[in-house]
Amino acid sequence: MTVDAQSWITRYSEVLGVTPPSDTEIEALLALAGVAAHASERTAAPVSCWVAAKANKTAEEALSAAELLASSLQQS
Repeated sequence: MTVDAQSWITRYSEVLGVTPPSDTEIEALLALAGVAAHASERTAAPVSCWVAAKANKTAEEALSAAELLASSLQQS
């Protein structure tokens, strides 16, 4: 059985005992994954999201940091 992304996120959040991300947080996380994937290898996308969570950063803070890093890498 396959479920849609929103159902998975909601159910996974319940299993972990946390509140599911808001629509705004989801958008920021997807943008973070996109920045990471385009600035390096695609596998950096999910791991970057994990690192942001481990650093206790909001989705918006994590996205901002990723954008700054990607920008600095382009200038190198």
